[in-house]
Amino acid sequence: MFTPSETTTVIFIVIIALGVLGWGFNRARPYGKLGILSWLQSVALIVPWLVFFGLIGMGIYLNLVGILGLLVVSTGFYIWLGRELRAAGQDALLRERAAKLLQARMAAENPENPANPDNADNPVALVMEAEDLAIPEEDLKAVQGIFGIDTFFATKTIPYDQGAIFQGNLRGEPGAVHEKLSATLKERLADRYRLFLVENPDGKPVVIVLPASADPQPLTTGQKILASLLFLATLATTGETVGLFFGFDLFSEVDRFQQILPVSIGIWLILGAHEIAHQVMAKQRGVKFSLPFFIPSLQIATFGAINRFQSLLPSRSTLFDVAIAGPAAGGITSVILLITGLLLSHAGSAFQMPTEFFQGSILVGTLAKVVLGSALQEKIVDVHPLVIVGWLGLVLTALNLMPAGQLDGGRIVQAIYGRKTAQRTTIATLILLGIVSFINPANPVILYWLVIIAFLQRGLERPTLNEISEPDDARAALGLLALFLMIATMIPLTPGLAGRLGIGG
Repeated sequence: MFTPSETTTVIFIVIIALGVLGWGFNRARPYGKLGILSWLQSVALIVPWLVFFGLIGMGIYLNLVGILGLLVVSTGFYIWLGRELRAAGQDALLRERAAKLLQARMAAENPENPANPDNADNPVALVMEAEDLAIPEEDLKAVQGIFGIDTFFATKTIPYDQGAIFQGNLRGEPGAVHEKLSATLKERLADRYRLFLVENPDGKPVVIVLPASADPQPLTTGQKILASLLFLATLATTGETVGLFFGFDLFSEVDRFQQILPVSIGIWLILGAHEIAHQVMAKQRGVKFSLPFFIPSLQIATFGAINRFQSLLPSRSTLFDVAIAGPAAGGITSVILLITGLLLSHAGSAFQMPTEFFQGSILVGTLAKVVLGSALQEKIVDVHPLVIVGWLGLVLTALNLMPAGQLDGGRIVQAIYGRKTAQRTTIATLILLGIVSFINPANPVILYWLVIIAFLQRGLERPTLNEISEPDDARAALGLLALFLMIATMIPLTPGLAGRLGIGG
């Protein structure tokens, strides 16, 4: 039977989920078939979470095969919907093009009453005065010359920052159009300008051209020194945290540093895998990623690292690939170390942990239950040090997968769902962290992480050069899995539910 608090929690989650789905359906209906298909994709993303946590809330324990089956079914449905959505979108695009060709023909037959002002002889029909633009007049003419009726039919030029915005009509597949326009721009003006294909607030494609001087800049010498100092500070907090696990203060008993070395090396193995994966993927995708700025913490050794892109990103797929690489490498390494530690655990292992430790995470508790079995019914469980290392690694990975700002999770959401959704999830994450830190003031970790995000990481990444083309369905499914595992790591088991699963005395 449910306790009153568990029943309230389950009802609250169901109401919120149904409310979100209903709100999404109402927003999707005006867009017809395309809107409904997009809404169904969001259903495919949410339903696995509802089923998984709903079954746990009812005391039904899914094994690993059941979880994987749930993910495979939802992923297959998501991919199928994506294909249907692209097919419907292609039909809509063909109808739009046919209508424009008909308008053009009517305008040609009746030049005194043109049906479409976009059919003027000049491809940039409405242009601001040259002196209103930061781009030199000669360069502006060269930029205007790259547009055409088969790529992007520009109709208006608007000053923007150090460059210009070109409004008009997209006449082809976004990726191919951007590649062709960028190549033509480079032929005419070398590497002096950058071309962005993005959506305006109304959802219509526009081209933005900015000088190369606005590109991200490399780290300064001072920033590199700061990164080095933060690295040394994180080494110190890692040693202190591990020392506390062993029951002593490293800062007071430095001579015992050899005792903490194996566990400290394990933690840095996870951190290293995370950061190296970012750098390797960035290099493979031809973009520059900064040195990591590690964030020391006396509670969990470190909060991970902050990185900055030092070059423009060609597409949202590139943003996704670089963002997911770190959590994937760090998370896989953490799970391997955690499971290895659980397998090596036996009576007399180095750490004696209360079973409440395994109630702090659905994912950790589930894996521990599968490996340790009835041993979790005791009040104290002897575990291998690798269990602590793997648990810390999963917590660090989950924190960085939160869908906020320039965290890895925020970059993943921005890459898959766009900037508007990323802005909303950032606000929602900050509000949720604030509520949790208020409800549980005894645990300062969440409050510290809230402050770090709010002051250092809340801003989104700058738009990619091709902001319109979305990542493929495989990337979307991988992003769904990453966010799912983040939730499973961060949400604790309630005492009643843990008891029904056999975790606790």
